[in-house]
Amino acid sequence: MDLSMLPAGLPAFLSHFGLALVLTGAFLLIYIFITPYHELALIRAGNHAATASLAGALLGYVVALASAISNSINLMDMLIWGIVALVVQLLAFGIVRLMLPTLLADIPENKIASGIFLGTVSLGLGLLSAACMTY
Repeated sequence: MDLSMLPAGLPAFLSHFGLALVLTGAFLLIYIFITPYHELALIRAGNHAATASLAGALLGYVVALASAISNSINLMDMLIWGIVALVVQLLAFGIVRLMLPTLLADIPENKIASGIFLGTVSLGLGLLSAACMTY
């Protein structure tokens, strides 16, 4: 295969995409670790509240990370903004936990309203943080 036929931006794509996968995996591990309930087990059991909350958090993070990728000047810049996006998602969980004191029981009990609200706040803050990552 003639390597000159490859797009010039392929190495940048591969490095940014690889780092994005690592950051997304790290986000999921950290987020699942900080929540006292086991989202993946709840999702496997058909818990809609856990699905909505984790999906919203993941989408909120990935939207912000996509903005970080688009606006970063190098991998270190992307990494820093990816960490900022992670912190924003953890704050989203903390904010909703304060607003809904029963959240930690609501999600395992499949109270879908709480799951949707948490997911929506997570996605909303992710969109806001994504918009703020432009310069």
